Amino acid sequence: MQHLSRFLLPGALLALSTVLAAPAWAQDLPTAPADSLGLDDFSSFGNADATANRPYASQKVLLQSPTKLISVGYEAQLPFDLTSIGPLTNTTGGPQKVTEQVDRFAGLRLGFNAPVISNSSLILNLGLTYWNTGVRVANAERIPLFRRLEDGLRSTGFNATVFRPLNDKNFLLVQGNVDLNGTYRNFDAISTKALTYSGTAIYGWKPSESYMWGLGLTRTYRAGQLLHIPVVYYFRTFNPKWGVEAIFPARVNVRRSFGANSLLMLGYELEGNAYYLGPVNGQDVYLRRGELKPRITYERQLAGFVWLSAQAGFRYNYRFDAFSKQNPSGDNDPLYENELGNPLYFNLSLNLVSP
Repeated sequence: MQHLSRFLLPGALLALSTVLAAPAWAQDLPTAPADSLGLDDFSSFGNADATANRPYASQKVLLQSPTKLISVGYEAQLPFDLTSIGPLTNTTGGPQKVTEQVDRFAGLRLGFNAPVISNSSLILNLGLTYWNTGVRVANAERIPLFRRLEDGLRSTGFNATVFRPLNDKNFLLVQGNVDLNGTYRNFDAISTKALTYSGTAIYGWKPSESYMWGLGLTRTYRAGQLLHIPVVYYFRTFNPKWGVEAIFPARVNVRRSFGANSLLMLGYELEGNAYYLGPVNGQDVYLRRGELKPRITYERQLAGFVWLSAQAGFRYNYRFDAFSKQNPSGDNDPLYENELGNPLYFNLSLNLVSP
C-alpha cells in the first residue's frame, strides 16, 4: 500500500481537516441536483420529502454535481508498454520476461440509475453498469495471458443503495454491489467464478444543507483485491463557487461551479476489480486490476436535462497481476507478474440527469 498512500494521503487530509461548521450564506442558496452516478456514490437518488411534523435529513448538499440517470460514455487510454513475467507456453521450464506495447485499451461505459422508493423516511436506489475494455497487444501470441486479454475485459454490475434519514441531522447509508468481471462475450461464457461482492455501510451527520459527512466500513475490490477498510463520506459546499465531494478512499473531488449550468472538478478515483479470465494453459486465472486516476472533469448542460461530461487524466497502474485464485492468501505467488506503463486517458460521456 506504500505507492497508493502517497497519492491518497492528500485526499485524506483534505476530507478530514475541513470538518467545520457550515457557512451562514448556505441557507440562501438554491437547491441543486445530486452527485454523479457511480459505484459507492450515495447521493445519486431522488429527494426525500421531509415533513413539518418530523423533518428528515436530505441525501444531498447544495450545488452538488448533477445526478446521472442514464450515462453513455467512452474511455480510452493512450498506448503503453506491458511487461509480463510468467510462462510463455506449457513447455517452458520457468518464468520468462516479455515486454510488448498495448496499442488499444478502450471501451464503452454505460450506466442506468433510478430511485424505486423515495419518501421522507426511506430512499431505495437501483443501478446497472456495463464497462467494456477492448484490448489489443502487439505480438499477443507470445504469451497465453496476452492472448486471453485480447478477448477484452468486461464488468457488468448491479447495485442497490439505501438512504435512511434518522432525523434532521443523522442518517444511514448502505450499499451493496454484485459485479460480473471477466472476458465473457455471450451468455454461454458467463461463469459464477467471475462474480465479486462489495458493500459499504456509513453513519452520517448533516449539520446544514451545505454540509454532510459520515464514517463507515467498506468491503471493496477497487484496488484489484478484496479489502475491508474504513471509509470517510464528506460532501461540503463552501460558497457558490467551491465545494468538495469525497468518498475516501474511493474518490475525492474539489468542485468549482460556473453558475448553474457548468462545473469543473479536480481530484482522483480508485478503480478496479478481480476479473476471471478462464483457463489459461489449463489453469484458472484471475486478473487483479487496480488503477489510480488523478483527473480533471468538466461538465456542462447542453439542453434541458442533457449534460456533457469530458474527463482527462493520468492512469497510474497500482495492480495488474494474475493469480490462480480470486482471493489468494499472502503466500500465493502470482502466475503472471505484470508491470504497466502509465499513460494519459480520456473519457467522454453524454448524460441524462435528474431535474
